[in-house]
Amino acid sequence: MHDDINLTTGRVRRVLIERLWPAVYPDSVPLDVAWNELPGEPVPPAEGLALEYTPYRVGTVWGAAWGTTWFRLRGQIPESWAGRRVELLVDLGFDTNMTGFQCEGLVYTPQGEPVKSINPRNQWLLVADQAQGGEGVEYFMEAASNPVLLDYHPFLPTQEGDIRTSSPKKLYTTRRMDLALFDAEVHELCLDLEVLFELQAELPESSPRRMRILQGLDDALDRVDLQRISATAADARAVLAPLLERPAEASAHRVSAIGHAHIDSAWLWPLRETIRKVARTCSSMTELIGQEPDFRYGMSSAQQYKWLKVHRPEVYAKVKDAVADGRFVPLGGMWVESDTVMPSGEALSRQFLYGQSFFREEFGAACQGVWLPDSFGYSPALPQLMRRAGFEWFFTQKISWNQVNKFPHHTFNWEGIDGSRIFSHFPPMDTYNAQLSGEEMAKASRQFRESRVASGSIAPVGWGDGGGGTTREMTGKARRLADLEGSATVRWENPDDFFAAARAELPKPPVWVGELYLELHRATLTSQHRTKQGNRRLEHLLVEAELWSATAAARTGFAYPHEQLDALWEDLLLHQFHDILPGTSIAWVHREAVETYRRLISQAEALIDAALDALAGDGGLPLTFNAAPFMRDGVAALGASAVVSDAEPASVTEEARGVVLLNGVVEIVLNAEGHIVSAVDLASGRDAIPAGAEANVLQLHQDFPNMWDAWDVDRYYRNRVTDLRELSSLTVEESDGEARVVLERTFSGSTVRQVLRLAAGSRTLRIDQETDWHETEKFLKVAFPLDVRAEHTAAETQFGFNKRVTHTNTSWEAAKFETSMHRYVLAEEPGFGAALVTESSYGFDMTRDADDDAGVTTTLRLSLLRAPRFPDPETDQGPHKHSYGLVIGADALIATQEGIHLNSPVRTRSGAASVEPLVRIEGEGVLVSSVKLAHDRSGDLVVRVYEPQGRRAAAVLHVDPAFGSGREVSLIEDELVDAPVLTAPDGGAEPSGQTNPGAGVALSLTPFSVRTFRFSRV
Repeated sequence: MHDDINLTTGRVRRVLIERLWPAVYPDSVPLDVAWNELPGEPVPPAEGLALEYTPYRVGTVWGAAWGTTWFRLRGQIPESWAGRRVELLVDLGFDTNMTGFQCEGLVYTPQGEPVKSINPRNQWLLVADQAQGGEGVEYFMEAASNPVLLDYHPFLPTQEGDIRTSSPKKLYTTRRMDLALFDAEVHELCLDLEVLFELQAELPESSPRRMRILQGLDDALDRVDLQRISATAADARAVLAPLLERPAEASAHRVSAIGHAHIDSAWLWPLRETIRKVARTCSSMTELIGQEPDFRYGMSSAQQYKWLKVHRPEVYAKVKDAVADGRFVPLGGMWVESDTVMPSGEALSRQFLYGQSFFREEFGAACQGVWLPDSFGYSPALPQLMRRAGFEWFFTQKISWNQVNKFPHHTFNWEGIDGSRIFSHFPPMDTYNAQLSGEEMAKASRQFRESRVASGSIAPVGWGDGGGGTTREMTGKARRLADLEGSATVRWENPDDFFAAARAELPKPPVWVGELYLELHRATLTSQHRTKQGNRRLEHLLVEAELWSATAAARTGFAYPHEQLDALWEDLLLHQFHDILPGTSIAWVHREAVETYRRLISQAEALIDAALDALAGDGGLPLTFNAAPFMRDGVAALGASAVVSDAEPASVTEEARGVVLLNGVVEIVLNAEGHIVSAVDLASGRDAIPAGAEANVLQLHQDFPNMWDAWDVDRYYRNRVTDLRELSSLTVEESDGEARVVLERTFSGSTVRQVLRLAAGSRTLRIDQETDWHETEKFLKVAFPLDVRAEHTAAETQFGFNKRVTHTNTSWEAAKFETSMHRYVLAEEPGFGAALVTESSYGFDMTRDADDDAGVTTTLRLSLLRAPRFPDPETDQGPHKHSYGLVIGADALIATQEGIHLNSPVRTRSGAASVEPLVRIEGEGVLVSSVKLAHDRSGDLVVRVYEPQGRRAAAVLHVDPAFGSGREVSLIEDELVDAPVLTAPDGGAEPSGQTNPGAGVALSLTPFSVRTFRFSRV
């Protein structure tokens, strides 16, 4: 039996590849080709069509890395082809295994209308369905010679990832530019054979269905005369027809297919190339929609639609028409498919706000679900944020990439840190680039975890990452798989409809609680530090700019800068894409990102300055503006006044026991190597540092992962570590009530300068570090062993914290050897805790050690810098600045406050009078996240608050009398059904709607809850 099977399958494979697929185009004539290689960046299509063209011979090399070449294609259809389907065929020098990662083109008519893309898996363009014969043909093609950076040996360092360093050598050689006859019957025969061939390979070896398919394949090929394929294709198809007509079992798994291309907004190509990729793919998909009546295509990312609208309005017009017809489906409701681990809570809120606003304005409807197939793990704050933004479902597949543990569900409820749940689905095919192969279809049926109670799953179908999308071969397979014995069934379907049906099947789905941690790509929390630092800084500045602009607008008539803020937010949100912020793009992307952050930060600072100038007025009163949601140095939260502080100044002395920093709150001792050997909370007498241990120890690891250099750090990196003990210099100084110790170290090819600062009244030892980094494949961390018996760490995430156990009892905990934080990570036991705060680091690790005499030690290590070589061979080389701190005697609220303090410093300037806050919270445990004017430009005030400690909290929200009645609204400022009106004499009332004179809005928040309120302008 094995021999018979092998003979048949070998025969089918060879005949398909060597004879039948080539026979789809039985005749062709070469085109007359001319070209123009642009010397620089791409030009608009109108300019490309107007270029001077010179003759080009097919087979001539073309295209240096990142170049653009325009080809003019002219020809005449032979008279003998009258009545036949004629297509244009172009092979730019493709490697068919690398769709989206190499050269590609977009074809235009002479009038400038984009027609369709040309790529390795889509090399054709319809010229005439029924040619007249003798007619002339003319097209233009904009071809991009993007270099192949992810090849079969994908992790070799290359300078091709930046136009400034790439080679001028031409990369590609055209193979074909022809007019060709298309034989539809042969094409259909190929698909018949391929579907059955792939199906039989997944069936049990001795099953009757498999045996009959194998016999049918043999019989069909016996009907094919390989020298007269076109004439005999119909006979062969007739043999296969009964096999393809047998219906699927009633219980067969149902696959809901949606066309897909997953166009990374930047990765192994720059942003400017993504704009063109979107145009190419959308041109092809709208063309395919016109050819296939059942086909539906889905695309996420409002940014990509906006690029089309701005740069390729002709393509955008086709997309809008297809959206209106329900055939082109906007997905996800976000500005981009962002990372969800590192963006702040406000940034994720704006991903939803700007994404949904665009889809509503352009298409008249918002998205029902969040579509994030490829982000590198998912924050446990997401379920609440999605639900409060109005979303009903969530989709990803990335957790199938886990190295160790297999996720136990495909359709389930995901529960976040506050208890919110979102209905979620992972496709059991484990891919977002499905081809509807027999292997994928069988995998969907075999792996689906909820098959006892549910019947279907989603398949995103099409070539992706670099674009390309769905092909006619895929839609042809879908037709055959719609109802086929032995296979799961396929139908093209809007994901909204799939989720509605799945919810009906699973009224009580299984539940997963907490973060969706990806057991891979852990180093994305550290790679490309400058990118991450720019993101963190800009997130805080934009929220601050909104606060002061709203305050100035209410108090002085200042013109709230809606347009400028929107533009800044959109740029920030774009750069939170899941290959930019994580640091996994080519050098070109990160070089531009750093330059963009520098520009955006300057613009945000200018907006803040303008608002503060309006608020301060003319005068000589020294004012301190405090944008934090808590009082600092006597200055009210979210307001401005003169500083009033009676805190004891800090001092630094050199004693026999070491260098001692003291301020009446904490005492810190450094040894001769400059390491912290004691950090005492004076009120409790507790030392945060274990006896005999040292903290603030810089540690250097070898860092060469098994795969994915910029993405991964593997557990074995811990096996080799060097403590950086050598001290070049140590100096002490005091200034303005602050004690400072300056440390300098040299190691390998790098240098580090640290300034340890203890301010008056502070319980945080701040460390400002400058590193001139010149390492290769190394990982720099800084270690803080803590005398704290912590059963969990609490690492800040959006609007709360993520609690992780400190043990490794199971493989699930052991896999989390590198995890994420925002502004702080806290280790706490009953009565005492210590935290690390940071302004630009997101990665950390934790280890737990025990000693019979000393007890349990919890060591926290911040991840500072890496030096991977792919895809950017110069990752993080050069100067860097970090600021982080040790908080001595901390709980979640103190850690939150100290983290905000580090990231949102006060501002000083001279003015006429204090500035009262627009918004004030009375009571502890509730923090203001943002104060802004409404996105719809109505002039209403929007206030967002949250509970940061994971406990129930009550407080009163006071709003300036410039604003009157209000309502609770969604995270994206939508009205909520049945939300009561809030009214009170001071501008607020209890959420119940009952007036509480003079007391404002009485808030009662559940643990980690986020609430958004909107107040009308009086």
